[in-house]
Amino acid sequence: MKEVILSLFSGLFVGFLFALLRLPIPAPPALAGVAGIVGIYLGFKFFQMFFN
Repeated sequence: MKEVILSLFSGLFVGFLFALLRLPIPAPPALAGVAGIVGIYLGFKFFQMFFN
């Protein structure tokens, strides 16, 4: 759980910093992009479950 909280706070910090410096966001700005990232992670985990 500690890793999740640290990841969330570091992501919030990076997002704030990019907005402050008026840089483009370094992540997909739409829900479809986030869903794609989650899909990649789940595909990786399913592969590990069934083939390792």
